[in-house]
Amino acid sequence: MFERGRPKSPDEAEQLLVTDRRRINLNQDAAEPTIEAESPSLKPTYVEELETRTRAAEKQVQDVQARFDQLRQQLQRETDETRQRLNRAADERAAVDKAKFIASLLPVMDDLTRAIEVAATSDATRESLLEGVRGIATSFQNALSTAGVEPLESVGQDFDPELHEAVDTEETEPELDGKVIGEYSRGFRLGDRLLRPAHVKVGRATQARNAID
Repeated sequence: MFERGRPKSPDEAEQLLVTDRRRINLNQDAAEPTIEAESPSLKPTYVEELETRTRAAEKQVQDVQARFDQLRQQLQRETDETRQRLNRAADERAAVDKAKFIASLLPVMDDLTRAIEVAATSDATRESLLEGVRGIATSFQNALSTAGVEPLESVGQDFDPELHEAVDTEETEPELDGKVIGEYSRGFRLGDRLLRPAHVKVGRATQARNAID
């Protein structure tokens, strides 16, 4: 310690100044460092939570949509493959049925060939030709029946515009009015499908004709 009242030498004064300046610098250095405060969030916590949930929901929707598109494409491929397979099966079945029908007509062709050969001989008779034609008609009818074709029974039936085509009319007794009394060409059906209507003659009673006239 310095004695009170004793004048300080220049060296002592300079030492005091240096000591004092150092203390000031230390105090300033301690005051200079500052901690940068993080900028506070302007959004409330519940808003941030809602945004997080919204982003998660959007991501889930995108995943579901992608999965849906994938399943739809897969289903479309399977549907196309099934359709093509069914079409091929239908074509093969139609080809088989067509071949069977043509094969059933071959005996008819054989009968026609034999009938022509018989007619070409000098000793052919009317009865032999008639018998050959009847055999051909029977063979052809059998081939149609095998294919599911059925003839329409028209004569004696009531005239039905869905099944019959009236080609001619003829005056008849009242009990035959509106009935098929003649057949020019036979009608045929395949199951519930009409292949050809029958061309028929329809009876018309005289009284009914006069009433119409």
